Amino acid sequence: MAPVNFSESNRLQTRLHELVPGGAHTYARGADQYPEDMAPVLVRGQGARVWDADGNCFVEYGMGLRAVTLGHAYQPVLDEVRAVLDNGLSFSRPTRLELDAAEAFLSLVPGADMVKFGKNGSDATTAALRLARAATGRDLVAICADQPFFSTDDWFIGSVPMNAGIPAATRELTVSFRYNDLDSVRDLFARHPDRVSCVFLEAATALAEPEPGFLEGLRQLCDQHGALLIFDEMITGFRWSAGGAQAVYGVSPDLSCWGKAMGNGFPISALAGRREYMELGGLRTDAERVFLLSTTHGPESVSLAAFLGVVRAYREGDPVGRMERAGTRLADGVNAAAAEAGVSEQVAALGRPSCLIFTTKDADLKPSQAFRTLFLQEMLGHGVLGQSFVISAAHTDEDVELTLEAVRASLAVYRKAVDAGSVDGLLRGRPVAPALRSQAAPRRL
Repeated sequence: MAPVNFSESNRLQTRLHELVPGGAHTYARGADQYPEDMAPVLVRGQGARVWDADGNCFVEYGMGLRAVTLGHAYQPVLDEVRAVLDNGLSFSRPTRLELDAAEAFLSLVPGADMVKFGKNGSDATTAALRLARAATGRDLVAICADQPFFSTDDWFIGSVPMNAGIPAATRELTVSFRYNDLDSVRDLFARHPDRVSCVFLEAATALAEPEPGFLEGLRQLCDQHGALLIFDEMITGFRWSAGGAQAVYGVSPDLSCWGKAMGNGFPISALAGRREYMELGGLRTDAERVFLLSTTHGPESVSLAAFLGVVRAYREGDPVGRMERAGTRLADGVNAAAAEAGVSEQVAALGRPSCLIFTTKDADLKPSQAFRTLFLQEMLGHGVLGQSFVISAAHTDEDVELTLEAVRASLAVYRKAVDAGSVDGLLRGRPVAPALRSQAAPRRL
């Protein structure tokens, strides 16, 4: 592998650390998530390719933390945005565009009666919880313990190791259950009678599909105990289908939360749900009103126009089908390469083809940050950037083949580490670290 120059990226990253806590605006984008001195600072993207400050070109996976399904700089969406720029972006009253966007969204999600737009997923999920508490008069939220992230707000972050600054009283209001385990949900309702306001989960994840009857059972338990069922569709929306996981599995929640791919990279999120709950944040209610997603920039024209462009792309084409086909080819190729290299027990592409992850285990078949870093290091050196194999509809056959060539070369080095039982002498620098951890990085960034 020829050395890849990251000198300008490293200079910029050092400066970022001086000005931005953590050197990035999202923990998952942090330099500690990449091999040391190999964290590209990007300057542009097109389709499935990105370029960094040193001029290196990479095939990208992860695609903006799963926010980009149509590809970077997707022209039809950009055309929609350009069409509204000359008309002004933010006003003191609603615009026709807000009505158009609401009608388009609700046409995709038939189980929802109303929608309110925001700018990030955490606003939507926290608003959903506030509605659930107001509707039920209860204080506890039950979250799925097997799923990694729901919000940056205290009600969720209090449940992760990185919870400094969150009062114990707040942390105690969040309880958890297990995915595909209805008994664990029944146990929560039994242990906390008349206190659980809502059951909060992703209907499916990259690695976990609902077992027959699980989502239907949750729906029944919530109805039986007077709690709201809330689906987090941040990842599943526009990756499983344009109507999200609820459209795929046929179970309608009371509320659902959306973001990421609905703007193909433009900042937009949404809270949708049944009228009786959503109206608690409106003007047509006799109940005590809920302060619900009142944001200056929630209805700005650019992101709503981008959303309408995304909707049009899904109506006129088949982005999900393209992701599924390309992802299947990628997973089959990765797994064949791992078998050929003799490391199929250590490295595998797993999950839904539109949302693939990869495993990186050590010689003892235990998940390993050090071995993960070695794989990332080698893939970067061969022109592939990604903490996963999450694909987009813009990934071409050429992109997939370049990726598979990088995988084959990287696994040859990985096999050496497996045979040696260690990455010593192969890994340059420190291992990557979990993004949400309580302690600082062990080495200077």
